[in-house]
Amino acid sequence: MKAVWYERKGPAHEVLQLGEMSDPQAGPGEVRVKIAVSGLNPSDTKGRGGWRGRVSMDFPRVVPGQDGAGIIDQVGPGVDAKRIGERVWVYEAQQRGSAFGTSAEYVTVPAEQAVALPAGIGFETGAALGVPALTAHNALFKDGGIQGKTILVWGAGGAVGQAAVMLARWGGARVIGVVSSPLAAEVAKASGADLVIDRNLENVVERVKQATGGTGVDRVIDVWFAANVETDFAVLKVNGVVASYSVGGPEEFMQFPFSRYMSKGITLHTIYVYGMSREAHWAAVRDTTAALVAGAYKPRIGARFPLAKAADAHVAQDDASITGKIVIDVAAL
Repeated sequence: MKAVWYERKGPAHEVLQLGEMSDPQAGPGEVRVKIAVSGLNPSDTKGRGGWRGRVSMDFPRVVPGQDGAGIIDQVGPGVDAKRIGERVWVYEAQQRGSAFGTSAEYVTVPAEQAVALPAGIGFETGAALGVPALTAHNALFKDGGIQGKTILVWGAGGAVGQAAVMLARWGGARVIGVVSSPLAAEVAKASGADLVIDRNLENVVERVKQATGGTGVDRVIDVWFAANVETDFAVLKVNGVVASYSVGGPEEFMQFPFSRYMSKGITLHTIYVYGMSREAHWAAVRDTTAALVAGAYKPRIGARFPLAKAADAHVAQDDASITGKIVIDVAAL
């Protein structure tokens, strides 16, 4: 099979290689998926790049890619053969202690991590689910239902931010999206945000207070907690919740106002998709599927690259030059 891999960590164009590998075989409880489209995430490029000095290799060769979509063409012992031919989306292919992700023509995963793709949903959309959808769902619903609540989403034009906006609207919440560019504002609005604030042009705290009659928001979904910790405190109601999936800046220099957060009864959740329980994964898969079927979940594809240009895709992910999900076309199915 054709695949992209690296055997040492470093810049994308220096370490990523395109070549031929042996086809993987589905083991017990596994399915093999012929990948049509692979989805790219920050964790994929951080792993390849040696983020924060993590330059040692866990395996001699790594095929990156957590997310993807394609067709099951082989099942292992214990898996119903009726699944052969099923269109699926794949999540966390390379995080489960495996060296081989979705930047290849075939990947094997536990059967539960290959989820049926609803009829009419394209492979590019399936490849854009995974990390963004599961992260956003856990951040939104970790404290229960959100019907009737007001939720502020930082980075509402990004992959996870857009997922949070769409799932929050699907869940019955009012959504305030915070963005940093006109294009991101368009994405947030199209995703269903009731109010969009450009943080470079407006005072976020003042706009939130105006929009909520001074009461603030129930929950905040944060992508840059180190920079937003004071703003989050200011916009949250008493007993509000912050769910952050990224600290953003250098955490060792971060000043956290613990006493003030405590005095306001604010709950802080750190969200790490790869550490979610099986139950949380299943709930996210269930609700994401329901939102897809309802037409409420339509992720923006920011850019598509062929497999031969995977290094260019990694560079675009690293420099944050693309608004929306970056996907890699692997094979025509």
